[in-house]
Amino acid sequence: MALNRKQKKQLEAARKKIASLQQQLAGARDQPDDPTEVPRLEAEIAKLEEQCREINASK
Repeated sequence: MALNRKQKKQLEAARKKIASLQQQLAGARDQPDDPTEVPRLEAEIAKLEEQCREINASK
């Protein structure tokens, strides 16, 4: 079964957020001003990737 519109929108939004977070993560690794920022960004990316997997699994 194909994804419905809501699921497609959720995937699109999550992918955009992941791309943004990955850029922030790269910057945080280059300039480690806040030692808690890198793990926070990594955790948020992992959460969004899991959300994408769940949406794809519900097809």
